[in-house]
Amino acid sequence: MAAVARGRGLPRAWLCRRAGPGCGRHYRAALCTELKQPLAIEEVASRPVRPHEVRVDVHFCGVNFADILVCRGQYQEKPQLPFTPGMEFSGTVLETGTDVSTVKEGDRVIGVSGFNGMAEECIIDPKTLWQIPERVPLREAATLPVSYGTAILALEHRACTRPGETVLVTAAAGATGLAVVDVATNVLQAQVIAAAGSDEKCKLAMQKGAQSTVNYGQGGLKEAVRKLVGSGGVSVAIDTVGGDVFLEALRSLAWEGRIVVVGFAGGTIASVPANLLLLKNVSAMGLYWGRYKEQNFPVFSRTLSSALQYCQQGRIQPHIGAVFKLEEVNDAFLHVIQRKSTGKVG
Repeated sequence: MAAVARGRGLPRAWLCRRAGPGCGRHYRAALCTELKQPLAIEEVASRPVRPHEVRVDVHFCGVNFADILVCRGQYQEKPQLPFTPGMEFSGTVLETGTDVSTVKEGDRVIGVSGFNGMAEECIIDPKTLWQIPERVPLREAATLPVSYGTAILALEHRACTRPGETVLVTAAAGATGLAVVDVATNVLQAQVIAAAGSDEKCKLAMQKGAQSTVNYGQGGLKEAVRKLVGSGGVSVAIDTVGGDVFLEALRSLAWEGRIVVVGFAGGTIASVPANLLLLKNVSAMGLYWGRYKEQNFPVFSRTLSSALQYCQQGRIQPHIGAVFKLEEVNDAFLHVIQRKSTGKVG
């Protein structure tokens, strides 16, 4: 689903020497100048930071499918052209506005931006920056906001997953799927069934901690799950595929089971048969990760803090499928579209 694109990673001495406002600096950025066309790498003039802003030297930026959709004009948010995609990044603080006290120059941070992370630097509200613990590398930190933020919200906040429950994860070898497997297994102590489209992807999910797998490229998901857990079903299902896979996951739920809709990677949005909800008293709910930033920021912030804490403690281990340089951003997009690797791409 996603990738991590590398920024310039400048030496600290350069950062201190060049960080001052009004010095005519420029930086490189990936620009979407026309929808559905390749991104351009261009020099952009650096502007002064305002009192409540922070300038960050971007080292890594996650590439999510949402970045591709926004560059096609198919995402919920439609930035004005030209714009720089990139929803999540890691880096070091270059400069702070006069009213900023939460971070300082040199701090290592992850950030969640509206779409401006695929550049050598970005200016951002400090509210959407989180300091990276000492033991967490910048590259791994950049994978946490979207994938692990989604996984934690889906499992802990929406499904209220309890230790020992059985969790079914679809598209389990994608960036979000692997994060769900990781959190469910290694943080929440759940029993995970990982569903994916090939034996290779199933093997990766097992390496991440899944107790059993289903290759739904070889047959129906519901029947395969039934063979693993019996007629009782699974307690929780986290679905990022949609379509028939969602419906089979819904039918695989146990009494009072919960299914969380995270996305529609398969391209089809299924209609929910209401009788299935009634017969076993199950719950179907949605999760739009980015909306929490606007609607319930305390919960949004807590999930990112939890992701950083889990990573610092060694309880989760992000999987990075590929890394690209900034000038290779179009290759990174193609890599995600063609699903050439598992986990996060960058």
